[in-house]
Amino acid sequence: MTDLGWYLRRLSRMGPREAAGRAADVLNRRRLRRALPEPSAPLPGRRFTAVLPAGVPVPPAARVRVLATADRLLDGHAEYFGVPRDDLINPDWSLDPKTGRRAPTDTVAFDIPYRDEDVVGDIKQIWEPSRHQHLTVLATAYALTGEDRYAERVADHLKSWWAANAPMTSVHWVSGIELGIRLLSWVWVRRLLAAWPGAAGLFEDNPEALHQIWHHQRWLATFPSRGSSANNHVIAEAAGQLAAAHAFPWFPESAAWRSAALRSLADHLDANTFGSGLNRELATEYHGLVLELGLAAAAEAGPAAPDSLWRTLLRMTDALAAVVDVRLRPPRQGDGDDGHGLVLDGHGTDRWSSLLSTGDAVFGRLDWWPRPRGDDVRTPLLAALAGRHELPGRPDTRADHFADAGLTLLRTPPGDGRAEIWCRCDGGPHGFLSIAAHAHADALSVEVRHDGIDILADPGTYCYHGEPGWRAYFRSTLGHNTVQLDDTDQSTSGGPFLWTRHARSRVLARPGGGVPRWCAEHDGYRPTVHRRTVELDPADRALRITDEITGGRQHPARLAFHLGPRVSAELAGNAAVLTWTAGGRDGTAILELPGGLAWTAHRGRTAPPLGWYSPGYGRREPATTLIGSGCTGRGSALVTLLRFAR
Repeated sequence: MTDLGWYLRRLSRMGPREAAGRAADVLNRRRLRRALPEPSAPLPGRRFTAVLPAGVPVPPAARVRVLATADRLLDGHAEYFGVPRDDLINPDWSLDPKTGRRAPTDTVAFDIPYRDEDVVGDIKQIWEPSRHQHLTVLATAYALTGEDRYAERVADHLKSWWAANAPMTSVHWVSGIELGIRLLSWVWVRRLLAAWPGAAGLFEDNPEALHQIWHHQRWLATFPSRGSSANNHVIAEAAGQLAAAHAFPWFPESAAWRSAALRSLADHLDANTFGSGLNRELATEYHGLVLELGLAAAAEAGPAAPDSLWRTLLRMTDALAAVVDVRLRPPRQGDGDDGHGLVLDGHGTDRWSSLLSTGDAVFGRLDWWPRPRGDDVRTPLLAALAGRHELPGRPDTRADHFADAGLTLLRTPPGDGRAEIWCRCDGGPHGFLSIAAHAHADALSVEVRHDGIDILADPGTYCYHGEPGWRAYFRSTLGHNTVQLDDTDQSTSGGPFLWTRHARSRVLARPGGGVPRWCAEHDGYRPTVHRRTVELDPADRALRITDEITGGRQHPARLAFHLGPRVSAELAGNAAVLTWTAGGRDGTAILELPGGLAWTAHRGRTAPPLGWYSPGYGRREPATTLIGSGCTGRGSALVTLLRFAR
């Protein structure tokens, strides 16, 4: 259970306006506990007109993936966050299969301690199927084949969910992001089932569907994310509200909901995005989530969507194209929970290639962009709805430094016939807004890849709730490729989504004039300052990292290098031979580590955690971490050299 101290720490990060808004939320919840509002009478003559153009072509490989995934779903099989399920023919919407616990279903939503795993189980395992993105896949399979079995399963699940989750009851009415994404899924389900004879009876002619859609939209209008919580959650809320109010304009309030949601989306999307186009949370997976949500909602709004909204989405798309590696993988920075805004594709579809393909179709691909695969379903369907938006003012060259985000990329030039060396350097703000909810204590960390393979890896996220020790490790300073002093984090955590003191970083040197060099410092251990310089020598295929600790006393120090899960290490003294195999080819590098530190290798340690890599939310696997321990300060320098085989 959340303790009083957490509430006090959380309150300390709010401004007066946010605190007043949250006080109003408390009063509204009390009213809802007494009685639900009576929904407005739906408007007469309801029709669904937000259909796709006929004959939108879909790539054959994408069709194969969709149908394979849909057939597994029909058989009851899926996997959420590493946990296989075989009960999706008739799912229990409140069951966590990982712990076996069921969340309460007869309790007012606001009274359910959804963060307490002892009461509800793993809330992410319960919430994810109820985003109904498996239903959009089944509906896509129907649209591609016309086979009723897919549509009938969609109808069965929607009716089952509506019956089991009355408005304001169950954990599915606790968080606005869940309601927003669910509404967006329902819009696309109705669109993809447009040719099915039972579609109108499932939606616009179904009193239960109308009841649920109205209450979802009223909830979002009543309890928006505010102030220090106005991150990706508020984007999902506005996107779902906007999509539903446009596609389901069946209520007296629809026009007002539509107008308010469009303003909210445009304003908050801009507020959540740096001028450079990167998401301000500095958590790459949330960049993807927000971009997916924004594109889907803007497409739904059609001509009503202002150019300013499309320009923000364009900046985000160009920024994504700039930061990906040769395999179209973006940085692994900050939190990630495998969240998607709109899922129309089958298992095995590359998310980032799909987003770049959509950007190509909607905005046009620039000459410097990496070329996406163009083999997904979502791109042609979403582009058919969104149309083309060619806007001026786009970058002429591929950016390697995003000053506002503090993100810098050092990489070998393309086209030299050798594997790409890609290095991300972190000198940016500690997350977004006062709580920096999805930030990690990773100032000055680096992430290095060779031909898209993690060599010095960002370990990832693994979990949010239920395992506080693991949550603390994966967001800790020691859990990243940087220096830890005094056995403490650079920034101070006040809870799993709350930072009460933020390290401040500044970039001192960036790539320029053909020299791939970066230098930055942070004050997380003030008055001591950690300064790091990274230099890439493309000809020698070497990366030099120099760490300086200045301005204070001597400190116990640990320098961590987390290797990717494919990399093996042979450590001898202060040197390690790194080897890996990828795509049938072997790779080798020498990691020359700073002398003066005692170096040890750790893999899969649990007490405390050390030596782990999380490939996705809810999953972790052993990986080697090299730790150099000693004492540093008063101008001492630690020099690391990573040299790849030619």
